[in-house]
Amino acid sequence: MMASDSQTDDYQELCQSFRWRLPEHFNIAEDVCGRWAGDRSRFALYYEDARGFTSAHSFWDIQSEANRLSNVLAALATVRGDRVAVILPQRPEAAIALVAILQMGAIAVPLAHRLGPDALAHRLSDVAAHLAIVDETALPTLAQVRHRLPALRHVIAVGAAIGKAVKPWGEVVEHASPRYMPVITAAGDPALILYSGASSGRAQGVVMAQRTLLGNLDAYVSAHASFPQPGDLFWSAVDWARSGGLWQGLLATWHFGRPLLAYNGPFDAGKAFALLQRYAVQNCLLEPPALQMMQQTLPEPRATCDLELRTLASSGPPLPEPIRRWSQEKLGVTISQPWCRTGTSGILGHCAARWPSSPGSLGRPYPGHRVAIVDRQGMVLRPGEVGELAANRQCNGEDDPALLLGFWQSPAETTARLVGDGWVLTGDLATVDAKGDFWHRGRTGDA
Repeated sequence: MMASDSQTDDYQELCQSFRWRLPEHFNIAEDVCGRWAGDRSRFALYYEDARGFTSAHSFWDIQSEANRLSNVLAALATVRGDRVAVILPQRPEAAIALVAILQMGAIAVPLAHRLGPDALAHRLSDVAAHLAIVDETALPTLAQVRHRLPALRHVIAVGAAIGKAVKPWGEVVEHASPRYMPVITAAGDPALILYSGASSGRAQGVVMAQRTLLGNLDAYVSAHASFPQPGDLFWSAVDWARSGGLWQGLLATWHFGRPLLAYNGPFDAGKAFALLQRYAVQNCLLEPPALQMMQQTLPEPRATCDLELRTLASSGPPLPEPIRRWSQEKLGVTISQPWCRTGTSGILGHCAARWPSSPGSLGRPYPGHRVAIVDRQGMVLRPGEVGELAANRQCNGEDDPALLLGFWQSPAETTARLVGDGWVLTGDLATVDAKGDFWHRGRTGDA
C-alpha cells in the first residue's frame, strides 16, 4: 500500500521515488485487529493498572469483545457516521471500543479522561455524541454536565463506574453475539475526530480518515528502527486520546500484529522503569517531561535495571540535549522524534538508520510527505526564513493520507488553514536549514 520504487538509501531518491498506492477501501479496525484475530495465540495487549491487576488479551479476544460491543451499539441505534465518545484511560475496553466503533463505519471520538466539566461538555456537544463510554475517572464529571448534552442518549460504564442512567459494560456486552460483519469503508471516509491536548478552551475537532493510519506508518517504522523486529513489544505513556498515542502507538503497533503494553495509572518514573523491565519492552514512546523525570529518578538505569529497550521515540517539543545524551549513554538508545501534532502527525521526524538529522531539530519529512516553510499566502520561504510549517495535500501527484480531512463542522476554519497551492498550515513557526532539517520556532498567535 506504500512503496518506494528505488532500493537506494539516498534520502532524496527515497522521497522522489515514494508512492502511496492507497487502496480504494480500507478500515482501521479490520487492519489492526480483524485480520489478526484468526490466530488465537497471537497476543495483542498486556494490561496492568496502578493496583497491580494484570491481564493479557489476544487479538481474538479483542475482536470477539469488539463484535459484542458493535452489536450493542447497533441495538442502541448507532449507525454509520454517528459519533461515539470513548472517555477512557489506557485499558482494554478503550482499544475494544475503538475497534467496535470503527468497524461499524461510525466515528470514534477519543477524549482525555481527566477533562474538566466545561471542556468535556464542549467536546461532546460539538460532535453531538449520542453515546459515550466512560469509567470511574470520567463518570463524575460527565454526570455534572449531562443535562447540557441533549444529544447524549446513552452512557456505557466501564470498570467501577456506577450511577443513574448508565449501562454497565459487563451487563450489556455479556449476552451480545460475538459475531459481527464489518461494514465496507472507503479509505477516505471519516474515522476519528481528535481534539488537541489542551484541557480547556473551545478546542476544535479534527476529522481524520481511515487512511490516516497508513499515512503514519513510515514515521513509526522509521522512529523504531525498522519495526517490527523479533521480540518487539511496545509501550507508551501517551494517552490513546491523543494523536501520538494513537497513530504512533496503539494503532501503528497493531497494524503490524505486534503486542503492546497498556498501563492505567498516573505516570511515575520508578513505575516506568519497572514496566520496561517486567514486560521486556523493546519499543517505547515518551514525551520529554516523562523522560526528564526518569533521568532525574534513575541517572544510571542500567546499574539496577535489566532493560531490553531497542528503540525510544519522543513526541512533543524538541528534546533538551542532556536528555538526548542520557538516553544514548545510559539507556543505550538514540531517541527519535516523530512529529505528532493533531491533524498532521507522522509527516516529519528523525530516522537515525536512514538519514542523519541535527540534534534538537524536528528532523526531515518522511518519504511520501511534502513539507515546507511558507508565509500566510502559501509562498514557500527560503532556508533560514521564519514562517509557518506546512504540509501539502499532495506529494508526487498523490494525496497525502496523513493529513486531516478538515475541522469538524467548521468549513471556514478548514479553508483558513489551506493556503497557496494546497499547503495545510500547522500553526507552528519553524525554519529549514540548508541541509533540509526543520527547526521549531514556536506557535503562531492564532494557533
